[in-house]
Amino acid sequence: MTTRAPRRDAVENRAGILSAARSTLANDPYASVDVIARSAGLSRRTLYGHFDDRDALIRELISSGAQRFNAIAASVADDDCRLALARLAALLWREAAHVQVAAALALDEAHVEHTAEALAPLRRTVADLARRGQEDGSFRTDLTAPTLARLIEEMARTVISRTDAASAEAANVAVRALLSIAGLSWRETDELLAAHPEFGAEA
Repeated sequence: MTTRAPRRDAVENRAGILSAARSTLANDPYASVDVIARSAGLSRRTLYGHFDDRDALIRELISSGAQRFNAIAASVADDDCRLALARLAALLWREAAHVQVAAALALDEAHVEHTAEALAPLRRTVADLARRGQEDGSFRTDLTAPTLARLIEEMARTVISRTDAASAEAANVAVRALLSIAGLSWRETDELLAAHPEFGAEA
């Protein structure tokens, strides 16, 4: 038995709902299904034809965003763990800054379990960086590697949800915060960013 491909209008409607949800939630993180549907130019009934409820829609947003975050993590290949973490922080910040409210929703307690699962490849990258950084002396060793990786994740979560994305210093703050948690002093971070100013620059 063959599975029929979705009709083109159904695919376009689904994409339109997701796009509308991103922009609507950016303006109002508590926007209702009705508001999101109107923003997409569709009826509430049509939206429910694609998503069972608001949470299902948000989970889909998280999953699609996670794919982009995971791809960024896979693209970071610096041998120097300090550079790898700085690059990862800068690239993830630039991605998250465009969808900051949606990213914050993904990290709230209601969706944190789904987010953790969707971001498993990114989390493995952070865990590997923490381990390698400790082994080569780049990162702090007063904590176990899993604990350090978790602290880096939590700092990233805080930066995404608490930093003003419109601030000219936002990218710089994001990179500095993660390097600080990893164990670099502010002077070491200054030297790294002086050699690689693109890490602290806005997109």
